[in-house]
Amino acid sequence: MPMVDIDWLKDHVEVPEDLTYEQLARDLVKVGLEEEEIHASQVTGPIVVGYVVDATPEPQKNGKTINWCHVDVGEEYNEVDENGNKVPRGIVCGAPNMKAGEKVVVTLPGAVLPGDFRIEPRKTYGHISNGMCASERELGLGDSHDGIILLREYGFTPAEYEALKPGDDAVHLLHLDQPLLEINITPDRGYALSYRGVAREYHHSTGAAYVDPVSALDGKTPLVEGLEPGTPTDIEVSIEDDNPIHGVPGCDRYYARAIRGFDPSAKTPNWMRRRLIRAGVRSISLAVDVTNYVMLDLGQPMHAYDMDKLEGPIVVRRAREGEHLVTLDGKDHELSVEDLLITDSPNGERGSRIIGLAGVMGGLYGEVTAETKNILLEAAHFDQVSIARSARRHKTPSEASRRFERGVDTQLQPAAAQMAAELLIRYGNGEASEHPTDVNNVPRRRAIHFKSTEVARVTGLDTDVNRICDILTDIGCGVAGGGNGEFSIMPPSWRPDLNEPCDLVEEIARLVGYDEIPVTVPPAPVEGEVGLTDDQRRKRQVADELAEYGLVEALTYPFVGDEDYRAFAYDADEIKRVSVEIANPLAGDRPFLRRDILPTLAQTVRLNLRRGLENVSLYEIGHVYLWDPQAPAIPALPGGVRPTDEQLAALDAGLPAQPMHVAGILTGNAVETGWLGERRAVDWSDAVEAVRRISDRLGADLMLDQPAPDDVPAQWHPGRMARVLAGQTAVGVVGELHPHVNEALGFPAHSAAFELDLTALFAALDNAPVQARPISTFPPVKQDLAFTVPQSVTAAALESVIREAAGEVLESIELFDVFTGDQVGEGMKSLAYAVTFRAVDRTLGSEDSETIRKAIIDRAAELGAQLRA
Repeated sequence: MPMVDIDWLKDHVEVPEDLTYEQLARDLVKVGLEEEEIHASQVTGPIVVGYVVDATPEPQKNGKTINWCHVDVGEEYNEVDENGNKVPRGIVCGAPNMKAGEKVVVTLPGAVLPGDFRIEPRKTYGHISNGMCASERELGLGDSHDGIILLREYGFTPAEYEALKPGDDAVHLLHLDQPLLEINITPDRGYALSYRGVAREYHHSTGAAYVDPVSALDGKTPLVEGLEPGTPTDIEVSIEDDNPIHGVPGCDRYYARAIRGFDPSAKTPNWMRRRLIRAGVRSISLAVDVTNYVMLDLGQPMHAYDMDKLEGPIVVRRAREGEHLVTLDGKDHELSVEDLLITDSPNGERGSRIIGLAGVMGGLYGEVTAETKNILLEAAHFDQVSIARSARRHKTPSEASRRFERGVDTQLQPAAAQMAAELLIRYGNGEASEHPTDVNNVPRRRAIHFKSTEVARVTGLDTDVNRICDILTDIGCGVAGGGNGEFSIMPPSWRPDLNEPCDLVEEIARLVGYDEIPVTVPPAPVEGEVGLTDDQRRKRQVADELAEYGLVEALTYPFVGDEDYRAFAYDADEIKRVSVEIANPLAGDRPFLRRDILPTLAQTVRLNLRRGLENVSLYEIGHVYLWDPQAPAIPALPGGVRPTDEQLAALDAGLPAQPMHVAGILTGNAVETGWLGERRAVDWSDAVEAVRRISDRLGADLMLDQPAPDDVPAQWHPGRMARVLAGQTAVGVVGELHPHVNEALGFPAHSAAFELDLTALFAALDNAPVQARPISTFPPVKQDLAFTVPQSVTAAALESVIREAAGEVLESIELFDVFTGDQVGEGMKSLAYAVTFRAVDRTLGSEDSETIRKAIIDRAAELGAQLRA
């Protein structure tokens, strides 16, 4: 993201002298330019200008040659000899460009450089080095580490260089003490990737005086229209795009201007070098630095070619199959037919030599070198999509491509070339041509018909028509009309994102202030019944009950594959035939939609167990997808028109059923009360308890039916699994997972689970209100009844018999003991119930109790149950 330097920002907009970077960040965020970070200086301590008095080369045994130097760092920082006299500091320097008579940057003991590198006196190569002569990389000014900084070559004018004295503060001289603001730019606001754009936004935020620099530059550009026929221009340019993407030409404007007589030995001025470095751009040479500076200042990417190496015409075209290009970074790229190229025409072969990947990076041929005397400046406008695709295809993002893919001003090219020409004339002694080439095929933009009432309709802002007009004018729009609140708006050339009335509403809301938008809750256009449906309410009740029981809700992706089928012992071939297969799955190994929730929930449980959690109990409520191979084909519906009811019905008929399920998996310890307390591992009873709680919460009266071991699905333990019934309808399963499932998933032994079809369960419930029984004021009668029954008789069956025999006087019944052993006989078990009887109209006497007891014993005998003494 771009860096903002207040010193540079001042060139375009009036800012307070005491403006801090914190305040600048607050001002810019008000108009949507978010603060990313304020980068404070990482350099502290004494860093000064030094004068190299002498530099004695000393070859070393390792083949390296070091320089033993004496450097004058000023009266305050020089060393004191044995006689008390100030003398230059002794410093060891291994840089190849160190020599006597140079002014350098010296970091003295106590200084701290980037990376927390502390400078201290140290003995090296037989000398005490009392400081260090620094390079750009060591100071964080750039990547160059080829030698130390020689201030003579650092862009100072002769007078400025002469004024530098030993001991002068180099921290301030090189702006090492100044912070930088990094801002975040949204993709639709590419113009803010320039100081021109940031200054405009600062003006919008604060009202500070702003003057667009392009206006003055446009007044200086040479005229290209109205020239006498046959007037030669700097170079012939032809745009020949035979493969436009989406029908949009890759280049609609190409502006070229020549600079002749350029001095290749000219140095980049210090102020420009400093600004480029603070913007994160490495200083290379004056010609290249100027193009980068113009790009950062105005927002127009540029490229400089060695004009003597080019042969016209320049042809902007698409790549051909098999072509290659070596770019400036030395990488060889195999080109795609979608890539837009800049080519020239050696030996009369039109467009045969590639000199650049348009809008991304130049090629090695034609680059500006230390011998270049004539320069051709390129300032073009390229299609956003074309440049974005090329930059990503070749993995070569550049500062130029970042701007082109976000949209560059279509009218900026002449002004950018003019600014670059002025800088090259001033600092490189060049002479700018008065006959530039401008191939301009930019289409005229469509005016936007805008109603001022849209602002209030869309945002709720009550904004005056005059203020709306002022805002649109201030952002650069051409505004016409307005008498009846309707305008014809021509967006500015630097805002390709403004194309519809809603875009203008967004701009007005942004500059009025999002905090001014009133907060209102829109009324729901609902008639008749409101609130939750019965199924929505029941779904919440199920979720609440499981959460209260101690399970944690999880949300998983509904995608499954062969790994899940193997873990749960499904027949993969069989289940795939009735599963929905996704054409473009997120993961290639899970291309099917789940038919049960447990396989996807198990992946989340396994992940938590692998991360060290021991007691993991999760539940999920979600949809499953049941494909019917016999379902009719889904029709292809026409676009642009509302389908008929018959077409929608046919569409629904072809879709898979999508019932809602709830599933839970419980692992680890069900009870763990400390080292002195009880500890019990999870088993089937915990899953059954979860189902029972759901049943009680819904009033569903769910029953369990335990099948024979041979009839138990392969996913479940043969003796610890039951089907869940709502009346005669099977709505789910509950029990312990099979040991091979636990092993495959890495679950503890006896891990329990359940899954219920909520759609079927809810359908089995009625909406009748619950009738509360009156509270009896008569005393209860409590008895414990223990029956010996065959192993095949379930506790639920015996409980049902007791309820029927007791009738209305039964208040409660609870199973409190199950016993097997020699005392009850082989193939038998003892079931003990605590029962409470209470009548609503009288006190139950001993005769009543005996009658009820006898009725229960007689009915229980029909199941083969006998009352134990």
